[in-house]
Amino acid sequence: MEQFFMPLFDYQLLLLVALGTFAGIYVGAIPGLSVTMATVLLLSLTYSWDTLSALALIVGVYVGGVYGGARPAILLNMPGGPAQIATSFDGYPLAQKGEAGLAIGLSTILSIIGGMVGLLLLVFATPVLSDIALYFAHRDYLLLALLGLLLVGTMSQGAFIKSIFLACFGVFIGLIGLDMISASPRLTFGLIELQSGINVIIAILGLFGFAEVLYQLSQKTPKNHKENVVGKIIPPLAMLIKFLPLTLRTSVIGALAGVLPGVGGEIAALLGYDHAKRSIKKPSRPFGEGAYEGVIAPETANNAAIGGAFVPMLTLGMPGDAVTAVIIGALIVHGLDPGPLLITNSPDLFWVICGSLFLANLFLLVFGMTGIHLFKKVISIPKGILMPIILVLIVVGAYSINNTMIDVYWMIGFGLLGFVLRLFGFPLAPLVLGIVLGPLIDQSYRAAMITAHHDLGTFFLGYVTSPISLVLSILFSIMLLSTIKSSRKKAQ
Repeated sequence: MEQFFMPLFDYQLLLLVALGTFAGIYVGAIPGLSVTMATVLLLSLTYSWDTLSALALIVGVYVGGVYGGARPAILLNMPGGPAQIATSFDGYPLAQKGEAGLAIGLSTILSIIGGMVGLLLLVFATPVLSDIALYFAHRDYLLLALLGLLLVGTMSQGAFIKSIFLACFGVFIGLIGLDMISASPRLTFGLIELQSGINVIIAILGLFGFAEVLYQLSQKTPKNHKENVVGKIIPPLAMLIKFLPLTLRTSVIGALAGVLPGVGGEIAALLGYDHAKRSIKKPSRPFGEGAYEGVIAPETANNAAIGGAFVPMLTLGMPGDAVTAVIIGALIVHGLDPGPLLITNSPDLFWVICGSLFLANLFLLVFGMTGIHLFKKVISIPKGILMPIILVLIVVGAYSINNTMIDVYWMIGFGLLGFVLRLFGFPLAPLVLGIVLGPLIDQSYRAAMITAHHDLGTFFLGYVTSPISLVLSILFSIMLLSTIKSSRKKAQ
C-alpha cells in the first residue's frame, strides 16, 4: 500500500496530477469538449510515456473534466457534458438569482466528498473482487461481457434498440483481423490493411474526437449569454453540515452506479437528482427554481461514479464508462492486460491510480475555488478558433500511434460515421464498448468451448454447476427480463 503515497512524494507524478486536474477543469468547462475527448487526446500524446506518468495525468484530467462541466451548466445553462445536465436544472436558476458563486462553492466542496466516497469503494472493493475474479472461468467472462453490453442498452434512456444495435456493430468491428486460433483472416474482405484489426484508439479518436468537432461546427453558435453575477463563493459551514447527509447518500448512489459497466456519470447524476427530489420533503427552494439540493445531488453523484467506474475496469477488464474504456486502451497500449491478474501482477499501478484520485480531489479544492472569472473567458472561446486546434491535435495523435496515414484515414472514417450517428440520435458509447468487448466475447467463447470439448451440453451445464457461473447467470437473466419488459413499455 506504500505505492498509494507515491504520487504524494514523487514530484513528477504530483505535478502531472495537478496539471491534469487543472487542464481537465478547463476542458470540461468548454461545452462540446468532453472529458472522453480530452482523455483520447492524452492517450495518443502519452503513447511513449512511462505507464504511471501517463495514468497520473489521465486520472487528473478525468477528475477535473467531470467536475469542470458544472461551471458552464451553472453560469450559462450550457452543460459541459451529459453528466452535468441535471446540474443545470437548479444551477442556472441560482446564477440568475445572483448566487452562482455559492452554487459553485457548494458543488466544489461537496463534490470532493463524493469523489472520496468513490475512492473508498475503489480501495476496499477492488482487491476483494479481484480475488474472486481469479476463480472466474472463460464462460463467466463471456457472460460478463454480454452483461456489459446489456447494461449499456438498459441505461440508454429511450435509445435501447439503437444502443444494442451499435453495441453489436462494435463487436463486429472488434472481431475484424486475424483469428486468434487459426491465424486466418476474418472479416477482412480481402484487404491486407484489415488483417491487423481495427485499432481501438483510432476508433475512439474518430468517434469522440473528429465526430465531435464536426458536430460542434455544424451547430449554430448561440447568442451571447447574459453574464450572471458570481457573488459569494465560500459557503457557510452551517450550510455544508446541513447538506452533508444528502451528500453522503448521493455519493454512495453514484459510486455504486459507477460500478455498473457502461453506466457512467450521467446516469449517476440523474439517479442522484431523482433521489434528492424524492427524499427531500422541504428543499431550500422548489426543485427547478434554484434548490441547492438540485446542484449538490448530481454533482456529488457523478464525482463518486469516477471511483466506482475503475472497479470493473481493474477487476474484470470491463470499462465502467467511456473514459475507463479509453484507459483500458491506454493499459493495452502500454503492454498491460486489464483483468483480475492486473492488481496481482502490477500492484503499484492500482495504488498509483488510487493515490492520483486522492490528489486530484484535493486539487479540485484549490483550482475549483479559484479562477472563476477566468472560466467565464475560457468558455466563450469561439468555435472557429478552438475546433481547428482540436482537429490538428486529433490528426497528429492518430498519425503518431503507428506513424502511418492509414490510421488517419481510418480515424476520419470513424469520425464521419460518428457524426452521422450523432445527427440521427445514436449514442456513441455503446459502439466503443462493443469494440472493446468484442475480442473478449470472442476469446471467452472460443476458450470456453475448447474447455467443454466443443460440446454445447457441457458448455451450458457449467453455468449451473459452478456457484460463480450460477450467480452470474441469474443476474444476467434478471437484467435481460427487466430490459425486455422496459423496452416493451416504451414501445407501447
